Amino acid sequence: MEEWARRWLEDQRRAGKKCLEIKKLGSKWYVYHSTNRYDRDLKKGHKVSKYLGRLDKERGFIPKGQAEQAVGVPRNITEYGNALLLHEVMKEIKPFVKEGFPDHWEEICALAAVGVTGNVPLKRVKDVWEKLYNVDAIHPSLNPKTLSRVLHDVGVNRAGQDIIFKQLGTLSNQLVYDLSSMFSRSMSINQAEKGYNKDEIHVPQINLALLCSADAGLPTMIRSLPGSVKDITTLYHTINELDIGGKILILDRGFFSEDAIKFMGGKKTSYVLPVRRASHYYDTRIHLTEYFTYHSRLIKCGKRSYDDFYLYLFEDQDLKLEEQKTLYNKLDEHKIDKEQFDARMKKTGKILIISNMNVEKQEIYMLYKKREIVEKMFDTYKTVLNADKLYLQDDESVFGHVFIAFLSLYLHSKLAILLKKAKLNHKFTPIDLLCKYSKVYHFEMSARGVITEIPKGVRDLDAALGLNMFPKMVRS
Repeated sequence: MEEWARRWLEDQRRAGKKCLEIKKLGSKWYVYHSTNRYDRDLKKGHKVSKYLGRLDKERGFIPKGQAEQAVGVPRNITEYGNALLLHEVMKEIKPFVKEGFPDHWEEICALAAVGVTGNVPLKRVKDVWEKLYNVDAIHPSLNPKTLSRVLHDVGVNRAGQDIIFKQLGTLSNQLVYDLSSMFSRSMSINQAEKGYNKDEIHVPQINLALLCSADAGLPTMIRSLPGSVKDITTLYHTINELDIGGKILILDRGFFSEDAIKFMGGKKTSYVLPVRRASHYYDTRIHLTEYFTYHSRLIKCGKRSYDDFYLYLFEDQDLKLEEQKTLYNKLDEHKIDKEQFDARMKKTGKILIISNMNVEKQEIYMLYKKREIVEKMFDTYKTVLNADKLYLQDDESVFGHVFIAFLSLYLHSKLAILLKKAKLNHKFTPIDLLCKYSKVYHFEMSARGVITEIPKGVRDLDAALGLNMFPKMVRS
């Protein structure tokens, strides 16, 4: 440490200021408040640092926020409309982000907002953020090295993450759970292990467990897990960790097993669990005595009590015809023999579901179809947000990356809900919406702010969404 910086630090300590730490990054010195915090989940302490400002040899200590303003040129033209829209969809969850991460909430909110339109490398986050109008007048520190530390600190703060997860869990009665994976070749990430995936790609992977609200249309929880952990094992850990008593849990057939049925039966929650077609439960005689239509498809259905749960059998007539055609083609091409053909023909078009709920058959089917919401969210998380592209160097940073991308998914889903309520989801995507709103700018002119003229298309869209965020007349 240079002598002038050492003297400044000693002066601060003599003045009674504790826990100050000075770090040199490049040619500049930065001041942090550093403490050690005990994590009850990890059962060990970890360092928590809060950025306070920059230290200059001539000017002395420059507080956070003022540093950037002092050395840079203030931006006088910013995107106002999309910043206002992001502020609108973030306002409900922001207090819980502050509660869970009091030292880094500004950086987390900036990262989540920037991430809604796609994956932005840490080195470009500051540039993208500065294009947006600063609605909350916050001053996040967006230096790439600082953001790397933020990801690490967020990753180890599982208690802070749980504050957000528990709050989102209260918004829903119907929860959909599923598992996906993302790939990483980093040798320093312990969670990246070879395991089963639907694409049959044999490279190290990290599993993602995602819980979504079927009735609220929002993501509820996400966890990253070692790539070798099986689907059913992740289910056990997730259910034991979360308080979902009195809720309905909707699963994919990949979680089906006798052990899973026993496990779910011992919990104070309802469940909907599709049965694998190879299961002996398909041999149970169930009469298809009723029918209904779903998206113009005829569905025959039946129900039967079995031990301490119920078996619901559905036969989709369109699916049955498609599967029969496929089986005949396979038989003609000698891909299956006559015995396999006969066995599979008995199950064509059939969907068997186990549940501990005694309700109408169509209600179970509609709950089963809500599995699609988690599939769509995984698709958004991994493609639109590009959140599966990992270039991180340790497990803690992976945890932080996964969580912040989850917050971006939450904001993306809130925008999707706005479009759906306005019946505009077939015309616009959330990213389309942000692009439209970005046409409204904010100018700083002679120490006063001015909003540009609002295009008619944007004003009409804002009215259709019921937001009415813009003034009727442009005011300075």
